Amino acid sequence: EYQWKGPFYFIQGADPQFGLMKAWTHGDTNNGDDEWGEEIKLAEQAVQAVNKLNPKPKFFVLCGDLVHGMPGTRWKKKQEQDLKNVLKNTDQDIPLVFVSGNHDIGNTPSRETIDDYCQNWGDDYFSFWVGGVFFLVLNSQLYSDSSKCPELRRAQDAWLDEQLAVAAKQKCKHIIVFQHIPLFLSQPDEDDDYFNLEKSVRQEIMEKFHKAGIRAVFSGHYHRNAGGSYKGLEMVVSSAIGCQLGQDTHGLRVVVVTEEKVVHRYYSLTDLGSHGIEKELLDMLAKQK
Repeated sequence: EYQWKGPFYFIQGADPQFGLMKAWTHGDTNNGDDEWGEEIKLAEQAVQAVNKLNPKPKFFVLCGDLVHGMPGTRWKKKQEQDLKNVLKNTDQDIPLVFVSGNHDIGNTPSRETIDDYCQNWGDDYFSFWVGGVFFLVLNSQLYSDSSKCPELRRAQDAWLDEQLAVAAKQKCKHIIVFQHIPLFLSQPDEDDDYFNLEKSVRQEIMEKFHKAGIRAVFSGHYHRNAGGSYKGLEMVVSSAIGCQLGQDTHGLRVVVVTEEKVVHRYYSLTDLGSHGIEKELLDMLAKQK
């Protein structure tokens, strides 16, 4: 779909993270994730809300931390199976797009943990086109700590440069990136933190994205809504479907792509499920038909 066909929208979710809610309330985030009934219900609510939407979204992207169990931990496989069982009910006309998070491949990923993720959920980085818009899915863990697999970081970097060259040739309407860890939470020059990428790495990526004309980066990881901009590149941080670490509600983000801009709103699962998308956004979708 290299050609612009008019406005469309997609749904972004992040961090269903089966197992974190109990681990968090019990203060044992390393081992306390042996229950995830609440997350199953929230993920089901998310799928039901997405299935009801009319018109249908072009796709539904989950920006990482699919489950809480780290690679090799006791509950991980069961958590993944339970999440797959929920996601199987997504309307078959709505493709699912998966982004790898630190809990999916480890804080310090290795070739083995990444291979395991790829067998389960698909490639850890890839690109796709929808109606003249170019989308890039990145493995942000390789930017965070690639010490166990430096060659994989180099491979992603080389691939990304190739993809951006392709995008420049194709004259796409917009380029949009999905990754788990935000470049930054509110300010491009903020201090390093667990929830953002290290300054030196961040600066290099932001500059590369800015030069390539990337419009927006959508991420999760923070379990709160946040964001800011760098030279016209918007950083959008979405709160979680699962465990909330701030004051936001369990929710999903609706992202409308028009010829000129990318507009997004965060909805609670309850609001999206009962009321759908508000008129203002639906009007933007109808405008250029």
